[in-house]
Amino acid sequence: MIENKVETPAGEQNKKPANRTRGSSSKPWDLSQFKVSPEQGKARFHDFDLPLELMRGIQDAGFEYCTPIQAASLPHTLNGHDIVGKAQTGTGKTAAFLLKIITDLLNHPIEGDRFMGEARALILAPTRELAIQIGDDATQLLKHTKLKAHTLVGGMDYGKQLQKMQKHHCDILVGTPGRLLDFANNRDVYLDQVEVLVIDEADRMLDMGFIPQVRRLVGLTPKREDRQSLLFSATFTPEVLRLSNNWTDNPVTVEVGAERIATDTVDQKVYITTAAEKFTLLSNILSKDDVDNVIVFANRRDICRRLEEKLVKQGFKTGLLSGDVPQNRRMKTLDSFKSGSLKVMVATDVAGRGIHVDGISHVINYTLPEEPEDYVHRIGRTGRAGKTGTSISFACEDDAFLLEPIEKLLGMKLACTMPEESLVQALPSRQKFASKKPVTKAAQVQADMVEKQVNEQTEPDGETVKAD
Repeated sequence: MIENKVETPAGEQNKKPANRTRGSSSKPWDLSQFKVSPEQGKARFHDFDLPLELMRGIQDAGFEYCTPIQAASLPHTLNGHDIVGKAQTGTGKTAAFLLKIITDLLNHPIEGDRFMGEARALILAPTRELAIQIGDDATQLLKHTKLKAHTLVGGMDYGKQLQKMQKHHCDILVGTPGRLLDFANNRDVYLDQVEVLVIDEADRMLDMGFIPQVRRLVGLTPKREDRQSLLFSATFTPEVLRLSNNWTDNPVTVEVGAERIATDTVDQKVYITTAAEKFTLLSNILSKDDVDNVIVFANRRDICRRLEEKLVKQGFKTGLLSGDVPQNRRMKTLDSFKSGSLKVMVATDVAGRGIHVDGISHVINYTLPEEPEDYVHRIGRTGRAGKTGTSISFACEDDAFLLEPIEKLLGMKLACTMPEESLVQALPSRQKFASKKPVTKAAQVQADMVEKQVNEQTEPDGETVKAD
C-alpha cells in the first residue's frame, strides 16, 4: 500500500524505510569481460568512471563507443553541471542523460527513509511513445542494479500504473506532463526530492502547448540551485533559450550538428512528382524487394488515416500512429511493427518521435515536413546503430518550396530526380504484403471514396485537419 505524504512537525517523519540495496547480480562479472579497444577520435564508456553494474548494462545494450552528444555531455553532467543540449532524436541523447542519472543514483544511495512514490530523478517527454521508450531504455540499463524506473503516460489505465508505483520505490520517473500532474495532484508521486531533472525535446513541448504543465511540474521540484537540470531540444529558438534560462543554473551548452546526423548512414532521395501520382509512386516503392519495413510520414492526421486505409486495400500490412488513435491501440500497433507482423507504418511527426525500431529499411516522406527539423527526425528512424538506410521524399507542386529550408538546415543540396516510369505506372497486383481478408462490395465503394480523398488531400467538405 502506498504511503500518503502528510504534513508533520519538523523533525518528525511518516515514511516507510526504503529498500536501499545496491549492487549487481550474484554472477561474477568485471570489466575484463567487456573489452572495447581504444580508437582515435572516439570516446569509450570505459573512459568515464561509471559504476560496474552500469557498465554491465551498457554491455548488454550493445554500446561500445559514445555518440557525439554522449561524448560531449557526459564530462559536464558527471561533474554536476547543468546542460542545454541541441540534438536530434537518434543521436543517443537518451542514453546520455540516463547514464548520468544512474551513475549519480548509484554513487549516492539514500541514507534515510523514503516515501513510496518519491522520485529521485524526473524525465519529462512530450509524447507517450517517447516516454515509454525512455522508460524501456532505463530499465535495460538498470538490469544489474536495484534501482527502479517507472513510466507514467496518459491514455493508459491509471490504476495499473499506480499499482506498479506501489510495488517499488521510484528512482527514475519518466512521463508525459498531463499524467505526471495527475499523479502529483493525487499525491501518488512526490517531486520535492528530485535530484536530477531532464526536459527532453523542449521545442516539441512548446509546439504541443505543454509548457504551462511543465512549468507546474518544475515548480514542484527543488529550486534550480538545488537540483541538476538537463534540457534537450532539436532547435534553439528564442522561446527554448528563455525556458532554459528559467530552469537551469549556469548551464553548459552542447550542440550536435544536424547535417552530420542526417547524412552519415542514410541515402537520401527526392522524387519530383505530382499530387495525383503520389499514391501510385508510394505503392510501387513499397512493392520493391529491398523494402523490408518502412515508415511513411505525412503532415496531417487525416492524410495518414486515408493512406493507411488505401494501403490496406492494396494488400499491404499497414499500421497507423497518430494522435487520434487510442493509446492502447497505438501500443499494439507499434509492437506489431517491431515484431515484423506489420511491414508499413503510417505516422504523423508527433507520434513518430517515439519510434525506435531496429532495422527500418526505408523512411518515406509522403508530404514534406513544414518544419525542417522534422525532416531530420523522420529520416533518423532509419540508418540506426551503424546500419544504412534509405529516405525517399515526394516533392510535388504543393510542397516543393519546403525543400530549400531543409537543405539550408542540412548544409547540402538534395538530389532531385524524376521517378522511373515503372514507379508511376498503374498498380500491379500485390503479393509481398498481401492480406487474406476479402473485400466486400461496400468496402470497395468506401475504399474508392477514400482514394479520391487521399489524392485531394482534404476532408470531404474541404476542411483542413491539422496534425497532432
